[in-house]
Amino acid sequence: MRRAIAYLPLLVLFCALQTALAQDLASFEKRVQVRTLPNGLTVLLLTRPQAPVFSFFTIVDAGDAQDPANKTGLAHMMEHMAFKGTGNIGTTNFAAETEALAKVEETYADYDRENNRTVQRDENKIAGLKAAWEKAREDAEQYVVKNEFGEIIERNGGVGLNASTGLDSTEYFYSLPANRLELWAFLESERFLHPVMREFYKERDVVMEERRMRTDSSPTGRLVEQFESVAFDGSPYHRPGIGYTSDLRHFSATDAANFFKTYYVPSNMVVALVGDLDPDKTFAVVERYFGRIPAAPKPEEYVTAQTLQNSERKVVLQDPSQPFYVEGYQKPDFRDPDDAVYAVISSVMSEGRTSRLYRDLVRDRKIAVAAAGFAGLPGDKYRNLYAFYAVPAQGHSAAEMGSAIHEAVEKLKREGVSPDELKMVKTRSKAALLRSLANNQGLAINLAENQLKYGDWRELFREIDKIDAVTNQDVKRVANQVFVDTNRTVGILETTGTAKGTQR
Repeated sequence: MRRAIAYLPLLVLFCALQTALAQDLASFEKRVQVRTLPNGLTVLLLTRPQAPVFSFFTIVDAGDAQDPANKTGLAHMMEHMAFKGTGNIGTTNFAAETEALAKVEETYADYDRENNRTVQRDENKIAGLKAAWEKAREDAEQYVVKNEFGEIIERNGGVGLNASTGLDSTEYFYSLPANRLELWAFLESERFLHPVMREFYKERDVVMEERRMRTDSSPTGRLVEQFESVAFDGSPYHRPGIGYTSDLRHFSATDAANFFKTYYVPSNMVVALVGDLDPDKTFAVVERYFGRIPAAPKPEEYVTAQTLQNSERKVVLQDPSQPFYVEGYQKPDFRDPDDAVYAVISSVMSEGRTSRLYRDLVRDRKIAVAAAGFAGLPGDKYRNLYAFYAVPAQGHSAAEMGSAIHEAVEKLKREGVSPDELKMVKTRSKAALLRSLANNQGLAINLAENQLKYGDWRELFREIDKIDAVTNQDVKRVANQVFVDTNRTVGILETTGTAKGTQR
């Protein structure tokens, strides 16, 4: 009886969440409109009149995994170029700037071709060509009006201007007052209609510095890069999203423009708007501006499939730094029928201070300062990894972390999850969904991502139903199929007195 009373608040919360979610889905279906423009662009609109503002989220179905061979890091450059303006914004004289930028590309091609020679190199000639290229860059920069795109948005009350590049997609977003809808439509359609690879090589240097900070100067970053290169072979996930240093030094603004023409087409993009917007007016404005972008077929995609793993793989990096442990197990992409089972496993093993890994390694045994597991490393569009990691506490080694994680995994395979854990996971998933629906930006992200991945924004709610259907037998079955030695890749960062760097 006392046990039933103890779980009464949980039961009340569970029932309340069920009711709220049902009402939300029914309400959303009345308020969400989806239209595909004649050029192929998919646009979602959710009217939410709580405040006279709106947010948007544009997602492009192209990320680092789509980088061409020998041009890793190119997708990330699109994110940087998106803030440089257009033919109408960010320039004092676009006609003259266009000629100057063409000269930059001409001189860079000459310099890059000569600099890439491995035999019969003429260093004096290379230096001369480099000087000519740098002079052309200086000439082009005289026309640049720096930060004009962002300043226009800020002057009109815009907040949260940003973008991000992942392995699977690239996203652009910010928020504006509702009475600035037409300004937004002009600005956003312009940067997809008239992109300018302005200050490209300066931004390329910025990305190279990002790589130095995130990877080359970070022992954990170097470990993860090498870990992923060993865990994947044919898959594009084999390559680092930030790009290899040699590629970053080589690709050109012309390469970036070709990438843009291939992937930044309306049929390969989804735009979601959420806020105090009138549907008829909004769609009229969207069609007027975004309809200007020429139609083009969605890029045909072929990637080399990741081979199934049949032996354990291992990377050991020695460095005078904090030790670190990571291991990953190959799993199918997000379309897999068992995708919800991995979500349940992640919640039980890693979510919060009551999770198994935190309780065991951090709280009770005090051998780690952090420990968790999650699916989708480094992305989930293709076959990916379910990864576990741990940061050892002082006096403990990375090898100890592996042993402790394996104990926890074997217990999961043997016993699965308890009824109470399963109930808590399902309640948490509903609460997390409700929190993500609490603001315009979160709603726009959820709608756009689910529309792009599944072709239907309603998958956002169906995911909860799938988690609800997960049983303990499902957890045990998936854990025993996936978490096996021959499907495992291990990465260990060992503390040593001398750093052993790598060159790429």
